[in-house]
Amino acid sequence: MGAPLVSVILPVRDGAATIAEALDSLLAQTLRDIEIIVVDDGSTDDTSATVAVYTARNSRVRVLRESVGHGIVYALNKGVEWASASFLARMDADDRCAPERLARQLAMLEADPTLAVVSCLVRLFGEVPDNAGMRRYVEWLNSVVTPEEIAAARFIESPVAHPSVMMRREALRDLGGYRDMPWAEDHDLWLRVLAGGWRIGKVEETLLEWRDSPGRLSRTDGRYSLEQFLACKAHHLARLPAVRERGVVLSGGGPTGKALARLLASEGVTIHAFIDVHPRRIGSRIGGVPVLGIDAIQPAGDSSPIQLAAAGSDGARGRIRGLLAERGYREGVDFFGVA
Repeated sequence: MGAPLVSVILPVRDGAATIAEALDSLLAQTLRDIEIIVVDDGSTDDTSATVAVYTARNSRVRVLRESVGHGIVYALNKGVEWASASFLARMDADDRCAPERLARQLAMLEADPTLAVVSCLVRLFGEVPDNAGMRRYVEWLNSVVTPEEIAAARFIESPVAHPSVMMRREALRDLGGYRDMPWAEDHDLWLRVLAGGWRIGKVEETLLEWRDSPGRLSRTDGRYSLEQFLACKAHHLARLPAVRERGVVLSGGGPTGKALARLLASEGVTIHAFIDVHPRRIGSRIGGVPVLGIDAIQPAGDSSPIQLAAAGSDGARGRIRGLLAERGYREGVDFFGVA
């Protein structure tokens, strides 16, 4: 029997309460030629017993159980190592996906060889009382759809939800798999995918139900903190040839802009100026770097600094974005949103 079309990588630790829902949704896929690789990363609850019920009755479900937890990056790379398909899908043990998800994503990848990753729109569900920030993020996530939009927005937030993706195995292999870094492993991977010349797309259908819960890694693990998120951005921005050669101008002298500037400077990037809309800040200096008004933005040229829009408010962000476009800056090429 040949290799399946798609291998689904599903890492889990102590997911007994929800993993049956996740597995049921995968086994109900219209694309039948799949394998599901559950990497049980040291669960101490009934996860192992629950998964054993599925492996006993369905040969498409395979399980690798670790006696102790090694962490998400280890579990993901171990799942990739076990996978036999050319296309790798991700799923978390507390999410659910629509029956047509894998078929839709596989069709998009097969139709466009420039795509390394295909995601989809997501719907948030769960029982977190105060998740307004997460709801705003999902609204933004679902508004960034085309490969061009995703590439342009990649430094604002992680532009795809990790459990929603299907990936081309050769791309993940060429990039060295998931990296164990101080920051989130998924955003790190998307930034490496795009820097490597691949593209990321989305099926414009809601194919994943993404559970929000108090215990999710993004709420409990320090790698998903704002500080590490900025460190990830700075690390990858500093490796763009244009940023290293031409330096940057940061639009926004608030906390985010200041913190990002410090991180970029530590990576050897030249900070030419801050641009701000607040009259009290214009004419001052931040760490020796001048703060200029918005009218100081010069028309784009071949040697112009890369513009980074770090303005905090929607109004200021929109104003700066519009002005940069008017002056010839191309989003995703000559300027990037970073907040």
